[in-house]
Amino acid sequence: MGNLRMKLTALLLLPLVRFDLLAVTGNVHKRSLKPKSVSRSVARMDGDIIIGALFSVHHQPSAEKVAERKCGEVREQYGIQRVEAMFHTLDRINSDPNLLPNISLGCEIRDSCWHSSVALEQSIEFIRDSLISTRDEKDGSKWCVDGAPSNHPPASKKPIAGVIGPGSSSVAIQVQNLLQLFNIPQVAYSATSIDLSDKTLYKYFLRVVPSDTLQARAMLDIVKRYNWTYVSAVHTEGNYGESGMEAFKELAAQEGLCIAHSDKIYSNAGEKHFDRLLRKLRERLPKARVVVCFCEGMTVRGLLMAMRRLGVSGEFLLVGSDGWADRDEVVEGYEQEAQGGITMKLQSAEVTSFNDYFLKLRLHSNARNPWFAEFWQHRFQCRIAGHPTENRSFRKACTGNETLEENYVQDSKMGFVINAIYAMAHGIHDMQRVLCPGGPGLCDAMRPMDGSKLLDFLLKTSFTGVSGEEVYFDENGDSPGRYDIMNLQYVGGARYDYINVGSWHKGVLTIDDYRIQMNRSEVVRSVCSEPCSRGQIKVIRKGEVSCCWICTTCKDNEFVQDEFTCKACDLGWWPDEELAGCQPIPLKYLEWSNVESIVAVVFSCLGILVTMFVTFIFVLYRDTPVVKSSSRELCYIILAGIFLGYVCPFTLIAKPTVVSCYLQRLLVGLSSAMCYSALVTKTNRIARILAGSKKKICTRKPRFMSAWAQVVIASLLVSVQLTLEVTLIILEPPEPIKSYPSIREAYLICNTSNMGVVAPLGYNGLLIMSCTYYAFKTRNVPANFNEAKYIAFTMYTTCIIWLAFVPIYFGSNYKIITTSFSVSLSATVALGCMFTPKIYIIIAKPERNVRSAFTTSDVVRMHVGDGKVACSSSSLLSMFRRKKNGPGKASSNGKSVSWSEAGARQPVKVEHLWHRVSVHVRRQEVSSGQTAVIRPLTKTAPETELSVSDLGTKALYDAAEVEEGNPGWHGGGASVRSRVPRDLLHRDVDDVISPPGSVDTPRPSQRPGPTLRELRAHGDEPGGARLGPTGGHAYDAAHFLEEEEDLEEPEDLEELVPARLTPEPYPALTPPSPFRDSVASGRTPPSSPGSESAAHTPPGVAYTSGTTPDHRRSPSTL
Repeated sequence: MGNLRMKLTALLLLPLVRFDLLAVTGNVHKRSLKPKSVSRSVARMDGDIIIGALFSVHHQPSAEKVAERKCGEVREQYGIQRVEAMFHTLDRINSDPNLLPNISLGCEIRDSCWHSSVALEQSIEFIRDSLISTRDEKDGSKWCVDGAPSNHPPASKKPIAGVIGPGSSSVAIQVQNLLQLFNIPQVAYSATSIDLSDKTLYKYFLRVVPSDTLQARAMLDIVKRYNWTYVSAVHTEGNYGESGMEAFKELAAQEGLCIAHSDKIYSNAGEKHFDRLLRKLRERLPKARVVVCFCEGMTVRGLLMAMRRLGVSGEFLLVGSDGWADRDEVVEGYEQEAQGGITMKLQSAEVTSFNDYFLKLRLHSNARNPWFAEFWQHRFQCRIAGHPTENRSFRKACTGNETLEENYVQDSKMGFVINAIYAMAHGIHDMQRVLCPGGPGLCDAMRPMDGSKLLDFLLKTSFTGVSGEEVYFDENGDSPGRYDIMNLQYVGGARYDYINVGSWHKGVLTIDDYRIQMNRSEVVRSVCSEPCSRGQIKVIRKGEVSCCWICTTCKDNEFVQDEFTCKACDLGWWPDEELAGCQPIPLKYLEWSNVESIVAVVFSCLGILVTMFVTFIFVLYRDTPVVKSSSRELCYIILAGIFLGYVCPFTLIAKPTVVSCYLQRLLVGLSSAMCYSALVTKTNRIARILAGSKKKICTRKPRFMSAWAQVVIASLLVSVQLTLEVTLIILEPPEPIKSYPSIREAYLICNTSNMGVVAPLGYNGLLIMSCTYYAFKTRNVPANFNEAKYIAFTMYTTCIIWLAFVPIYFGSNYKIITTSFSVSLSATVALGCMFTPKIYIIIAKPERNVRSAFTTSDVVRMHVGDGKVACSSSSLLSMFRRKKNGPGKASSNGKSVSWSEAGARQPVKVEHLWHRVSVHVRRQEVSSGQTAVIRPLTKTAPETELSVSDLGTKALYDAAEVEEGNPGWHGGGASVRSRVPRDLLHRDVDDVISPPGSVDTPRPSQRPGPTLRELRAHGDEPGGARLGPTGGHAYDAAHFLEEEEDLEEPEDLEELVPARLTPEPYPALTPPSPFRDSVASGRTPPSSPGSESAAHTPPGVAYTSGTTPDHRRSPSTL
């Protein structure tokens, strides 16, 4: 189908071609060799096989003369040298016996003028001659040569086996579109357009140069090497520039390079077009200073001329393709504007054999080149008079003796031109050996030449090029290539030259940066935005190209994943110094060498030493009153807790391990629990004793008051804490974990949750609050017992410490050191406040370490109740009942209350055991629950004797009288009015005056009362005590402490309070209370004002009175 299409096209074109070129005469076999119109010059060389060639002998038509297809001036390198290279190469091939033996190659060279329309016109001539000669050979037509018939057509009419050229890619594409219709192979020497690699469109096209894909890659590598990320792009209108620039842009986009401005222009455009283009490029200054120019040589020259006109020399740096290469004609006269330009040149060694041939040519001896005379005039600026191509613009006449060596430069693509000719010759040679195996020379199989078969042989050919390189064609008809990097430099003396500064081969760019010169002394910068610093990424602004960005710094915990992305490191990782990745954060933990660790350890060590010293003293003096009065068993528990508290910092500061984590969880809560559990037990005991002492005679003795009971209670409280911690350990097994208080820090800690801290701390806080409550409640105990005050101060200070601990612990990162110091300070407060006074007495004041120093004072506080609650038990209170009689009745209305009878009834004139005692109550302080202070009677009171009958007949106070005199005071009628049985009275008196030695003797259940002689003898002892009557409270307390004698530790707090009244020179009527009064022992209180008149005072009887303060002001009353 394709062949049919081609044949039909050829048939359509044939009449047009022959219409004005053939002269039809009467004899159809006789044709004219001269066209009617003047044709362009053609260079021919006869041979058995003719090869066509298209060279740009002249410059392309100017924009004004394109329609006339009038070419420009003659060209030396791209034109004359290539024409002569064709002749020279064919001469060498024909003389080579090993290449096409017995076959000579001829040529037909036509001028393409580097323009498509001219090239197409000349290509039609190739096709016309081929078609006519082929038909005539088949028809046996005769040719008329020089007026004589001939069976062989003239050389100009032989078929064209193939075509060499043209040089321009755009022109080559147009020519190929025509030649492939007639199966004529085409081998190009400088057409590098990427489009020509498409064999579906250009099947019969081959080239000995690489595709522009490689050149675009090489140019991009140069731009990248100097970090020119923001460049302008210009290309020549046509396939060469468009395809090359398209390849460059595609590669640049892949590499992240940006095109600031892209434009195209015809190489023969006018000045105004170049000026307008240059103004557009200037708009991108100063950022885009580099201009990548995929241009033909004349396009580059137009840009240089525009630079001079606009005065922008040195502002741009051109990077040109191989269309510029190292051609002097491109920059001639504009070297200053082109200085520093970097160009690509197809690597090809200079052909020295051609130099020898070309430099020997002379005007008169070179007749086969029809353009040589025109070139000679142009080259030497002279004229040849009478010659058809005479140039009348020159006045000087050419002598013909001029030499071409002056200013000679070989064409940069000369090697490729020669290789293209050799490729055609080798293809024909391989075809002849296959089609004509019988011998050398042409055979009938090669007449006429089949272009499709020749194409197959050309694609398979391989040979060594003129410069020693290997030449072959790939499946696309392309050849491998290398590029030289050329740099136009100023070499001195107003001379400029192209300097080879590097090469590009197989994707590897090699440049000597020290040899390259820019158009300025420093390296040119062509960037839209400066590269971002380390740790920054590019943020492309909206509407801008990817090379125009603003730099944004990554966050502290982010590294630069790529130039547009910051990525955060995982927890526990931190960006490295280069910010190119993450590295693990070194784990931190409280080390022994830290200042705070040293302080905590030294403090703990001192605390441990002091604790051990205190423990040693307490054990050594365990039987002394100081130690016994302190509940030594509880003290040992407290000391153990303090010791563990000082040990806690060692477990907290140590590097977290499973063992240290377990110890932390146990010891911190356990040490505090041991201290405060013992303190709670101790303060609770004191509070209960105090509360019991305030109750009436019917109050039961408090339970669990023994030392070992207190130890059991404290142990139970500690076990609660221990159980809680064990439960939490089971639920949350301790182990070292990594903690991240901030993204920058990583600490190795024990996995203690908030519950693991709050639960033990909450329980200890409950103990602390309870202890503080009891300590506050017992803060005003008797003066001789100050331990409750010390406990209170300890708990107040502890509360302050732990209240400060909670916000610091949960609000800061110093949890370990905070816990360490809090536990140590709590232990220090307990040790200092509770044990320092005792150690001071034991060591510094041993004289105070006696039993008497820890007894209560000789002042007894007695409660004067409202009597609302009757006591059913018998007591000595019934002995002091009064009867209603006269104005001397007793009352509680603010007057003194006396147990002596006054008024109409005179007191018994019998001496008795009891001294009269008066109690004074101030009127304004009268209320229920008052307290009276009872003082011992003076020694001057007359001694009396008391008989059993006197006791029985003695008039006592009657409670009924009191009720009538003061209705506000209610006494128990039944108990007050009844008489005291004599045996009970004897037992009660015996209880009061029993000797001290009976303290350690268990009391029998029934004990007979003392005889009267015993009472009398006891009362008559020298210096014996004169005992006044005691109330019910005194009796009840004595009874309570008598039961306390059964405790295991009688020398403790309760033991130090006398259980019985002992005879002393000035005995105190002392209720058995565990506390001392605020009045010091042995100090005489002020006397109360007398409440009775002297008339009512029996002679010989002395009264001692005391003022009763309000119990609400002194909570320490009994």
